[in-house]
Amino acid sequence: MTPAAILRAGFHDQNPGLVQLLGLCPLLAVSTSLGSGLGLGLATMAVLIASNGLVSLVGRSLPAEIRIAVFVLLIAALVTAVELALSAWLPGLHAALGIFLPLIVTNCLVLARAEAFASRQPVGNALLDGFAMGGGFLVVLVALGSVREVLGRGSLGGDLHVLLGSGGSTSGLHLFGEQHGLLLALLPPGAFILLGLGLAWRQARQATAPAAASGAAVTSGMPGEATS
Repeated sequence: MTPAAILRAGFHDQNPGLVQLLGLCPLLAVSTSLGSGLGLGLATMAVLIASNGLVSLVGRSLPAEIRIAVFVLLIAALVTAVELALSAWLPGLHAALGIFLPLIVTNCLVLARAEAFASRQPVGNALLDGFAMGGGFLVVLVALGSVREVLGRGSLGGDLHVLLGSGGSTSGLHLFGEQHGLLLALLPPGAFILLGLGLAWRQARQATAPAAASGAAVTSGMPGEATS
């Protein structure tokens, strides 16, 4: 695969959140704000890039009987390293992500990319795939978290100080008081509804794109009308 194709697959054609529907548990549970979505997305991307690179180096030399077990051990070691780093340097973000940070080990997206792609590709392609798939997952997390925070709390980026490690209690853009927010947006049913709307929007775009392309082709193929 070319680098452009790998990037397009991760961010669009095979987006983990909107196409493959992988990692929905942390996607829906953590995306209550821009800061938490961005934090989990960056952590997942870091694990994906590192695990893809390591799997590409060792995957083809492993016997089939132990390959999956070795991949899981590698992913678990990387997730532990990320968790310890966040605990030491960003304790607020570590506390905000909670159990979903160590549960990156069980995220089927990470293991699926290791087995289906990284173990069969050179290191460069594997690293790029980790960036693309992690970036696609990050975009969905940030988009969903931003919408839920605006609807539910009336703010955008109100907890970015946790991610940035600053000591301030408030940050970001405040649009209206939290007491006027839509509580449903912060609850699991609201996350499902918003994700469903996102899926419907993508499907609508996919359906209209071929029609627009065929219409343009027909128009360009029509002979020009003579003018009197």
